[in-house]
Amino acid sequence: PVCAPTRATILTGRHGIRTGVLSVGGDSPGIGLGELSIQRLLSESTSYSNAVVGKWHLSDASNGGANNPNLMGVSHYIGILAGAHQDYRNMRYVENGQSATTTQYSTSFFTDQAIAWLQDQSDPWFLWVAYTAPHTPFHLPPSELHTRMELTEDAGAIASDPLSYYLAAAEALDTKVGRLLAAVDRDRTVVIFIGDNGPPRVAQAPLEPNKVKNSLYQGGIQVPLVIAGPRIDRGGQREEALVSSTDLFATIADLAGADMGRVPVDSRSITPLRVGGEVTSRDYIYAAVESDGSSWTVRNQRYK
Repeated sequence: PVCAPTRATILTGRHGIRTGVLSVGGDSPGIGLGELSIQRLLSESTSYSNAVVGKWHLSDASNGGANNPNLMGVSHYIGILAGAHQDYRNMRYVENGQSATTTQYSTSFFTDQAIAWLQDQSDPWFLWVAYTAPHTPFHLPPSELHTRMELTEDAGAIASDPLSYYLAAAEALDTKVGRLLAAVDRDRTVVIFIGDNGPPRVAQAPLEPNKVKNSLYQGGIQVPLVIAGPRIDRGGQREEALVSSTDLFATIADLAGADMGRVPVDSRSITPLRVGGEVTSRDYIYAAVESDGSSWTVRNQRYK
């Protein structure tokens, strides 16, 4: 239900109880350098190049700090190491271990960097774009990225109506994701979109403010997962199978033709679902978090 543990599950295909990443700070360590990342697996067993653009939130002083993404096997990294911005228009970022700053709106900056990297690639490639939006602080995005022209940058207005500014940031994100998708060959590219946790306390009904992000209620851990691309014959269909964020590791490895013998036991490829096939069924979904103590939940198709 919080970002760093989910990012670690995607990166390694392993639950936080194994990697030790169970919270966004405090006693929870950064990702261990001994973990096998999906990027390292692709580099060692395929011809895929790789990059991560955007939020990382898995490094600390014990695992290389600013160099952690590259030490984990990411060939090209540009983004923020922290969990959130202080200011979306004044961002300190890291590019392959070197720090710099930009005043470009972060959602636009990450999109431009992702497209620039793509334009330098020849197939095949794997790109992970980890946007920060619409994470706090609530703010007014550039006017060309959203349609909520009634909003102002007044701090009092933001404090009194945070939901409207949250939705404006989400619309700005949607605008830039559209630009990113337009820059890739959709006939040859599999696109995976996933949220890393539920919405903040500005969540709309039927979600309740105390049952969203930071909680193990469904509003905190049940997130969108959309997959589109070539050889996916089920456009517009909803899949009822139980799927975990850990499964992205095996799925990406499978799509890329990587060494599946090195895929962790927590991760299962869902590629057969693209044509209506079956996957090795999960009996349950597991999630855990350390926040004021350790908490966990198990869910099957009916009970939790």
